[in-house]
Amino acid sequence: MLALEKVIICALASSMWIDISSAIAPLPEENMNVTEIIHYNGYPAEEYTVTTDDGYILTIQRIPQGRQETFLTGPKPLVLVQHGLLASSSNWVANLPNESFGFILADKGFDVWLGNIRGNTYGRQHVNLSVDSDAFWNFTWDEMAKYDLPAMVNFILKKTGQPSLHYAAHSQGSLIAFAELSRNQDLAQKIKAVFALGPVAYLGHMESPLKFLADFLPELEDFFKVFGVRDFLPSNDIIKWMATYLCEPDDTREICSSIIFIICGFDLPQLNMTRLPIYIAHTPAGTSVKNMAHFGQMYRSNKFQMFDYGSAEKNRQHYGTDTPPQYNASAITVPLALYWGGNDWLADPDDVKVLMQKLADKTLWYNKTIKAWEHLDFIWGLDAAPLVYDDVAKKILDKELEFK
Repeated sequence: MLALEKVIICALASSMWIDISSAIAPLPEENMNVTEIIHYNGYPAEEYTVTTDDGYILTIQRIPQGRQETFLTGPKPLVLVQHGLLASSSNWVANLPNESFGFILADKGFDVWLGNIRGNTYGRQHVNLSVDSDAFWNFTWDEMAKYDLPAMVNFILKKTGQPSLHYAAHSQGSLIAFAELSRNQDLAQKIKAVFALGPVAYLGHMESPLKFLADFLPELEDFFKVFGVRDFLPSNDIIKWMATYLCEPDDTREICSSIIFIICGFDLPQLNMTRLPIYIAHTPAGTSVKNMAHFGQMYRSNKFQMFDYGSAEKNRQHYGTDTPPQYNASAITVPLALYWGGNDWLADPDDVKVLMQKLADKTLWYNKTIKAWEHLDFIWGLDAAPLVYDDVAKKILDKELEFK
């Protein structure tokens, strides 16, 4: 019997059920999309669709200005803010205005764009493919880097008439930037600086339960046979099984009803429990099973490389080589600012240090560690504004002065 099948049987046998429906009274934003949330909080909002070169249609949002006039004059600095694994642009507006990264940047005078990628809530359309087809879900972060990121950047620059922008990203959002900027010099010329929150490139030391996927992937065909090739929507039984081993204390069971907290960890002192229903209502936002498999491979291989098709023959069909090509982090030339947590399950400190060793000295522009932080503190942490968001805004302004 396959190891993965054993896990599923254990999950089905589990009697644990986690119900958050009555834990906290409903909040208005739970049933709003991102554009509606932005309007609800008193900000102007715009919504656009971006079509990638391979036909995926992405919906992105824009906060063109804050609630009040700012001190900035002339064209506002552009900032593309990109979410992480299993998430969406809702991450950046899910808290109160003085706590949400998107609103904070807008109030400080920036032209804020909120990105989305294929497969999430705002990326489930294609010019030809049905969202119910296997072909639609045949992607990983490789394609997000190759197609989604350049498409969004090019759209924003064309729309605003500006030559370049700043890029701030969490988790997988940083991963796709590292990958594409290591090989795409045209894109590199269009990004002034990258601000990576919980940066991901190497995963060999990660403590997230996501690493267990690596043990379930001796043969990728078996994995797809059990789970399907399409979107990663873990069943309640799988969540229950994981939560049984990770979330026994009563005060954490609400949190563990969401796969995003199980995969990324949680930091109770930093978690605003009153906003928890909004987080869970919008996250997880979806991705492909193949993408989750790719993350499992990253742990097993401890390499920053493209998707492994499981055999030399299949890799040759896709890449012309027996093994997947590796991305060269040392080739990145865009200035990078890294913000990382000392207790991060997904972006483990040792893996962040591996990335830092690969980067050229001139590329690693700024580096900040918050020792007590977990992965999700960068998007929902109570202290995210004073410890990270305000600092990113200041660093963007510092970069702007260099370009004048």
